Amino acid sequence: MAVEPAAVIQLLRSQKIKLIDILSADADFVLQHADSRCLLSAHGYQQVKACRVPSEKVTDLLDHIIQRGPEAARGLLELLNDQALQETFPRLCFIKDLPVNTLSSGETSRKRETAPDLQETIPSKKIYTKGSRLVKEKQLMTVARTIGRSWREIGRLALDIPSVKLEQIAEDHSLHVERVFAMLRYWSTCQREKATAAHLHLLLSQEDWALPPESIDSLLETD
Repeated sequence: MAVEPAAVIQLLRSQKIKLIDILSADADFVLQHADSRCLLSAHGYQQVKACRVPSEKVTDLLDHIIQRGPEAARGLLELLNDQALQETFPRLCFIKDLPVNTLSSGETSRKRETAPDLQETIPSKKIYTKGSRLVKEKQLMTVARTIGRSWREIGRLALDIPSVKLEQIAEDHSLHVERVFAMLRYWSTCQREKATAAHLHLLLSQEDWALPPESIDSLLETD
């Protein structure tokens, strides 16, 4: 079934932030493959190639393709389904389930993509007697002081914050502790009513990036 042109564009836009996060790992690889399929104009290719920051390069690439119209957008979605891209970027597996031939919004794929590793280890809605209140800025600052140079990795893997947002935070703040605090506050803002101290403690306790207990146990302290 043919999909309306506007729906293809909207589908790609709905996945834009996620794609920037994933494809920034090797922006040049994606650019070369997109160019080989003539998804960009000659001018567009040179403009995107000139970008030095991976996240900006991917952002410009997506913007150029979206501006070229539904055929280019569909071509990119087909490229992202290509075996070479799937092997280079394993997190692109969600693309296979995108409703390219329907008018669905892609809700199913979003549910699958959200921190897949965490879905296996984190109870969906675990109730805590300690730390069940919304996390306070004072607690965020306390934790921020304990997170070292791996703060970007923690932001991406534990808190599911896009790389492009982390780079923006790094540009906006010069001091390390302010960057980490801004990252934690951004997570809290996005989570809204789910931004409890217990939830943050759980995310920061996962084995792959676990912080020392003494660094985060303050989140479970009662007032």
